[in-house]
Order: sequence, then C-alpha cells, then structure tokens
Amino acid sequence: MSANLLIQNGRASMFYINEVPWHGLGTKLDKPATAQEAITAAGLDWKVKKLPLFAGSKRIPVQDKFAVVRKTSDLIQKTDSVLGVVGKEYTPLQNSQAFSFFDPIVGQDAAIYHTAGALGLGERVWILAKLPGHIRVAGDDITEKYLLLSNSHDGKSSVMVKFTPVRVVCQNTLTLALNDGFAHRITHHADIHNKLKQAHEMLGLINTRFGEMEQTFRAMSRVKMNSNRIAEYLASVYPDSTEPDKQLLVQRDRNWSEYFFDQGRGNRMPGVAGTLWAAFNGCTEWVDHRKTRQNENQRLTSSWFGETARIKSRAFGVAQDKMLVWN
Repeated sequence: MSANLLIQNGRASMFYINEVPWHGLGTKLDKPATAQEAITAAGLDWKVKKLPLFAGSKRIPVQDKFAVVRKTSDLIQKTDSVLGVVGKEYTPLQNSQAFSFFDPIVGQDAAIYHTAGALGLGERVWILAKLPGHIRVAGDDITEKYLLLSNSHDGKSSVMVKFTPVRVVCQNTLTLALNDGFAHRITHHADIHNKLKQAHEMLGLINTRFGEMEQTFRAMSRVKMNSNRIAEYLASVYPDSTEPDKQLLVQRDRNWSEYFFDQGRGNRMPGVAGTLWAAFNGCTEWVDHRKTRQNENQRLTSSWFGETARIKSRAFGVAQDKMLVWN
C-alpha cells in the first residue's frame, strides 16, 4: 500500500478524528477516543511474540537471534508477519502496554487520543494524545499541546515519547524542540516495563516543559526580521550544497520558506507578521504541507520521524541561536 499503512482485512490500520487524512485511509471517529477505543479503531488489537530462529532445511538454531512476529491468532500461522530480527536482550512492548503509558498522566478512560496507527507490516506503531490547555504565542495565535509515542517491533528503534505542539491556524506539527533534550527514549530491554512506569514521573514536568516552549515561542515573536536576517536564517536552516543539482533544491527550499514567512497561514496576524516566529513557521509550513506534496504518502512518517522532522528541529535550533544575537 502506497501510504505505507498496515492493511488488515482490507482496511488501513489507523484511526483519526475530524479531517480526513491526506491519504484518505483509516477509520473516522467523531470525537477523541479512549485507549481501548483507539486500539480497536486503529486495528492495533494484536500482539507480537519473540520466536527462535532456525537456519536451513535441518532447522539449525541461530544462536541468540529471534524473530519478532505479529500474530494473527493464538497459534502460529503462515499469514503471521515477521517484523524484524532481534537479539536475546530485546523485550517486546505490546500495543496495549504502549497505550497504558498515558493513563497515569490523564487518567484511565480519558478521551484524549486523536490518531493512532501502524506502518508497513506493523513494525512501527504511533499514538498521538492531546493534553489539556494550549500555548498562546501572540494574540490569537494558539498552539495545542500533544504527546507522541512511537514504538517499533522490528528492533531498529527504541520506544520514544516526545512533545509535539500543533499550531492551530495551519496544523503545522512542531516536532522541533524535542530533539533538544525533550524526547524520552526507552530501549527494548528487560526493564522496559519498569522504565515505562517510571516515565510518567518524568512527564510530571510536562507543564514546565510546555511553559518553557511558550516562553521561547513568545521570544521568537518579539524578534523582528529584515531582508538580511531572513536570508541569514534560511541559509542556516538550508545549508549550501557543493552539488549543483542539490544546490538548486536548497535554493528552492529557501525561496518557498521565505514566501511562507510572508504569506503563510497565520503569518500575517498582528504580533506574528515579520518576526522570527513567522520565519520558523514559514519553514514548517513549507516542509509539512507543501514540499511533501510531491510524495504525500510519506508525509506523516517524514513529519514525525524522518527528514521533515530533522529540518523542523534544525529550524528551531537556528531560531534559538539567532535570538541570542538579534535580541
């Protein structure tokens, strides 16, 4: 499937609320879901199991190597999918256990889940939960507060929880600050469940972290930009390339980001127009909603986990650095 969503029984393993996603797939709910509703609607009510590996027709055991299998029933079947090969230290985290991570934060049976799903054969699962309150940057420019949890069943990445603000006016996902000490990663080792139980204690700092973000966003909105500053900012976000073809793409990214700095959704609002906050959001609007139209099926993956997320993180980091000089 081109959208890279797990397909089970003819439907995409994903749910969403409100607007239909760009790929038109998934189960629509009329309101945010509880954990159990989300698991069911997203088709995530399955388990994985770690099984020993064997080589050759004589089934020789492969020492310390195991297959992680997505099971379709209590019995192993030919239709079960092998999601990855892992070592003996790898401890699976079931989908239901990943959802339960949020319970200590917001309470059991809280309707907070806005989207969840699985990619590929089920090797990556994500959950997006909305938290109470919002960030007000300038005037009516509001950013809502979300937590994103992603889990892999292929042994290639850890469980990751990170803050993911969403700017309401344009639905930019600001996964920006969360590579700068805000992401919480837990490896799939034997103590993973204990660490997840402890993680909610770390997330008791949520309000503090979002308060820090609010102050940073507001500080960005107080930095006025001019032609020299916007050129300098974008040159750092999109560095020069020594390859002519790539340099053309770099210049395209700069040009479009500058356009959205001036004309992007919400960037003409009082208190936003002509500021570093608008410059940052010009970059995020370009990479979140415009650039990836060439490859819309990968937009979600890129926005949260791939190249788009890295660009947004760099754009935020550059903005923080520039504030120290331009204030």
